[in-house]
Amino acid sequence: MSTLLLRLAAPLQAWGTDSKFNRRTTNREPTKSGVIGLSAAALGCGRDDSVEELSELRFAVRIDQAGKLMKDFHTAHTFGKKKQAAFISDRYYLADAVFLAGLEGPRDLLEKIEAALQNPVFPLSLGRRSCPPTEPLVLGIVEKPLLDALREAPWHASDWYKTGQPENVHLEIVRDADFGEPGSFERRDLPLSFSQRHRQYAFRSVFSDMRAVSVENELAARARTGEASADDRMRTEHDPFGGLEVEDVSIQG
Repeated sequence: MSTLLLRLAAPLQAWGTDSKFNRRTTNREPTKSGVIGLSAAALGCGRDDSVEELSELRFAVRIDQAGKLMKDFHTAHTFGKKKQAAFISDRYYLADAVFLAGLEGPRDLLEKIEAALQNPVFPLSLGRRSCPPTEPLVLGIVEKPLLDALREAPWHASDWYKTGQPENVHLEIVRDADFGEPGSFERRDLPLSFSQRHRQYAFRSVFSDMRAVSVENELAARARTGEASADDRMRTEHDPFGGLEVEDVSIQG
């Protein structure tokens, strides 16, 4: 069986399953509906197009860097014939999170998705339009079952994050579960239709394994024993603008 691996990382992400107008929440890891929507946008699917083939793919996500929950305050205004009304809304995001997601299914379909994500028809976002993904997004297709692919893939957390973690880290995997599997729970994030007139989502069974993967954290070990190099210390300073090139953007007369 083939598995397409995706690295889902961005300054902000939002993966809601039960959001209402004035309170837009986020799950702590990507939803299946969100990743299917990401794939559908890349493929150029319209809102009323069927996503049945995509929804049948098996899905799982590994939490490599949990991120921090943030709340953003918004106001929205409506204008009527007589008066203006203002509504307050709270929108929640995950900041500095990194996830490894996998889609398992027929290789020909995964190759179509892979190519589309590298050359998308519509802009890509991680849950909301204001959350574009960082590169690399696509890590490639491997000839392994979904769980084996996630267990064997490298840890994609940032160096600054690794330094603050234990020397041995356990990574959680949240995956599609078999119906009635012991320990599973239901989540309503299986997309049936993305139509703006009538969005539809079904329930799917989900299983969470908090200790699915054990990783030796060499960077934390070197830091604790005083063996970290100057390069290591530079990489562990979390500067969100550190990777940007310094350019002269002044207007020349």
